[in-house]
Amino acid sequence: MRVAIIGQGYVGLTIAVGAAGAGHTVVGFDVNTTLVQQLNQGHSHIEGISDGQLSSFVSNGSYSASHDAATLEGSDVIVIAVPTPLDAKRNPDLSFVHQAADLIAKNVKTAALIVNESTSYPGTLRTEIAARIKGVEHLFASSPERVDPGNTEWGTKNTPRLIGGVTPEAVAKARAFYSTFCDSIIEVSSPEVAEAAKIFENTFRQVNIALVNEFAQISDALGISSREVIEAAATKPYGFMPFTPGPGVGGHCIPVDPSYLAHVANQVGVPATFIKRANEVNLAMPAYVVKRVAALSGGSLVGKSIVVVGVSYKSNVADTRETPAAAVIDLLRQQGATVVWHDELVGSWRGESSSPLVAHEIAVVVTRHDGVSDAAINASQHVFDCTGTISGAQGI
Repeated sequence: MRVAIIGQGYVGLTIAVGAAGAGHTVVGFDVNTTLVQQLNQGHSHIEGISDGQLSSFVSNGSYSASHDAATLEGSDVIVIAVPTPLDAKRNPDLSFVHQAADLIAKNVKTAALIVNESTSYPGTLRTEIAARIKGVEHLFASSPERVDPGNTEWGTKNTPRLIGGVTPEAVAKARAFYSTFCDSIIEVSSPEVAEAAKIFENTFRQVNIALVNEFAQISDALGISSREVIEAAATKPYGFMPFTPGPGVGGHCIPVDPSYLAHVANQVGVPATFIKRANEVNLAMPAYVVKRVAALSGGSLVGKSIVVVGVSYKSNVADTRETPAAAVIDLLRQQGATVVWHDELVGSWRGESSSPLVAHEIAVVVTRHDGVSDAAINASQHVFDCTGTISGAQGI
């Protein structure tokens, strides 16, 4: 099949490589001309896809990148894999999805299977994509992405793939496509079920992370270790799933997807009280971290030298989307501290560069990558550990 994938970020490039490896001819469309150039030179920008792997697909002609929307025409399958962020008021922003649909409407005149992988609320495929693409009898399906950056156990091939189509023909063609590089295909009754499943998966995680973060604050006030309590509770062989506390939530999914579910809930008159409270708790965690850090130095951070260790949103990836480290750093600086950060995977971020991990008055461990030693962290006078990996350190 000739496959076009709109968006070459974490999701789009991952699907492109999977499809190219299955023998499809893949065009990766992206509006970022610099990224397109890098991809055509075989340079991958995401973890899990090596330059060598990408270069082999470029050299044998199974993958190419383009910023020319005319290349979408003639595709058997078009996958939409664009960001679905929140706006300044934390409401859903579907502008990238709309732009992708409009590109298809303008440039694709032969029938194709159009699949939306971008995460959004139930109804997006029908009302925000299919309704904008008129004049051609396309097939439409939803197959929400389940990409987990840095996960070496679960990837595109072995993670079950959900498919919901507008018509049985769309489901059949989507199955035929995805089954070439995914081991398990699960058909659901409608695109809305597939869309809802994805945002519910991440809402489940958001709510449980918020619960354990709130419990960590209660435990600290009671003078007991929340992590020890969680480990003890996890010995129960049924009815409990352990989550661990942290400085908040990051990445594109968990901080964002629940707000899409809350948005559609409000539209149908159902107050999403758990979701809203979970968002509040997790968004407030950086302030709680800074409050605890201030306590390490007698309540004031004015003039304190602080290094924040790890600014990506999770271990062993360079992804800083929605990272709670940003709020932690900003709040520390607002309280008068002199703050640098160390993260060799990220390197540069927000106009600053990673600093060497040397002794400071306080080290705040937000994210712990493999290879960052206890000794380097403990060289600082005080350590506040958000990860639970530094023995003897105060933390969440």
